[in-house]
Amino acid sequence: MSTTTEGVRPEVSFTDSAVRDRLKELPPSAKLVAKVLEDSPPLSQGELAEASLLPDRTVRYALNRLDEADLVGSRYSFRDARKQVYFLADQR
Repeated sequence: MSTTTEGVRPEVSFTDSAVRDRLKELPPSAKLVAKVLEDSPPLSQGELAEASLLPDRTVRYALNRLDEADLVGSRYSFRDARKQVYFLADQR
């Protein structure tokens, strides 16, 4: 996963055709996690599981699929440096 230390979250939209094309081939769990990330600040894996109502293992699988499609980025949490937080990656 692409990792950044900046606090600025790039704007990514599902209306972008490049993003839609990449999402089209992904499993439903990855699409749901991407949708949750679209409207949220960066979230940890546990927060994503809570927000999406998916099991932790399914969220981890979804994040891996999103990473393979270069749609998600991660950084260390400012609140807890032991945790990673995830966000939709800029496609520009």
